[in-house]
Amino acid sequence: MQNSVESFINMLESYRGRDKVIRTLCYGSQLVGGVLAGKSCQSSLGKSLLLFSAQLSHCRTTLRLFDDLSMLAYSSSYGFGGSEEDAVVRWMSVLSNVADQLYYPCEHIAWAADAELIKTSSDRWWTLSTGLWGTSLILSILRSIRTILILQRRVQTCQRSSSAEIRQEVFSQRAALRRQIRGEAFGILSSLADLSNAVHWMPSGFLWAGRFPPWLVGLMGTISSLIGLLQMSSADQAACS
Repeated sequence: MQNSVESFINMLESYRGRDKVIRTLCYGSQLVGGVLAGKSCQSSLGKSLLLFSAQLSHCRTTLRLFDDLSMLAYSSSYGFGGSEEDAVVRWMSVLSNVADQLYYPCEHIAWAADAELIKTSSDRWWTLSTGLWGTSLILSILRSIRTILILQRRVQTCQRSSSAEIRQEVFSQRAALRRQIRGEAFGILSSLADLSNAVHWMPSGFLWAGRFPPWLVGLMGTISSLIGLLQMSSADQAACS
């Protein structure tokens, strides 16, 4: 119990960890608030939770004003993905980084327009930023699918040996590869949930844009957020071991 509390506190002390917690609370509040508001139009708790969710969303948008440089540093360190063995994975990652890098200034302009700091329509900038986010998600899904196929081939190439020591090493390699496959599969599920919301926030007439009720948006976001929290927790545990 104490270790769990300490892990949670450590997560809150990091920017990425705090953002994931706020994101989970944001979508979780929208899920519960949407369900309550849908059951009863007079539900004050449901309306309060939806308002709370909206404020957390504004909070995350404001905090992302400072993400450009960290994203640029990551993109620069990755470069053209020279460390990647597969060319398809490499170029999907590069294109995803470009989409992510362009996303931030577009969202900043939309935010500034809504705050009346600049005189321009925010709608087209919100649409552009959402389109870039969706593009990045699609590339991430395709990259994960490609990675899973590569990892599965590696699992199949691991052959049994008469040596007990080598058999143990091969078993450990297979276990590690299967963990990577599960991680990529969860990543696909998370990106699909986010992509469904990204389409919902596109202009009306585009696929199912604008058709999701608040609780469904909250559900998709909560699924994605919980997966993100689990992956972050697993990565921290692996780093400590």
